[in-house]
Amino acid sequence: MTERDNSGQALLRVTHLQGFYGDTQALHDINLEVKPGEIVCLLGRNGAGKTTTLRAIMGLLERRSGRIELSGQPTEGLPPEAIAHLGVAYCPEERGIFASLSAEENLLLPPVLMPGGLSLDEIYALFPNLAQRRKSQGTKLSGGEQQMLAIARILRTGAKLLLLDECTEGLAPVIVQKIGEVIRTLRERGFTVLMVEQNFRFASALADRFYVIEEGEVVAQFRREDIVGRREEIEKLLGL
Repeated sequence: MTERDNSGQALLRVTHLQGFYGDTQALHDINLEVKPGEIVCLLGRNGAGKTTTLRAIMGLLERRSGRIELSGQPTEGLPPEAIAHLGVAYCPEERGIFASLSAEENLLLPPVLMPGGLSLDEIYALFPNLAQRRKSQGTKLSGGEQQMLAIARILRTGAKLLLLDECTEGLAPVIVQKIGEVIRTLRERGFTVLMVEQNFRFASALADRFYVIEEGEVVAQFRREDIVGRREEIEKLLGL
């Protein structure tokens, strides 16, 4: 198992991040970091700015300020494809499965950008359902299978930092459990995960650390071991 690096340089560091959609400011002074081997979760109510934070990290916001560093390297001014070449992969909430392509053709779409990506055999070992459905059209897959495919697709690229946006939304409990198992396995294989999640029960059993975002600001942060002692505060923040 890969040990989490709780000291030393962060794999991702975000400092004083401001983000905008047109003239509307969506992010206000976001500060966070993710260390190698961690699973870190962004929590918050709908519209709080969690997805916008991931999009800013990936270079998908037209206008932002502040500093984002990957292994100490600033990413200001870099387009999304250049950020991907630094070892970051983004799995958006929308999934983006192409209906006219088979599951395997969808899986093979993203290019391999660097060494260390998973092979098809390794991906199918993680997701046996996809192996069975590899020739099925994208739209013929269930919602859970489409989500598995969306995650699996970014594992070929060689990225070591995975940005996962709402990867359990609307899925059956058995699929949610499977995705949790996959994320744990990926961490053991050396991946680092920053995820946005509404399902606090799922996230609290999986993530090492949490940031709560409210109206575009980080209003709280805590570790998994803090949850019991701060449960009332956390539930109030999340509206549980």
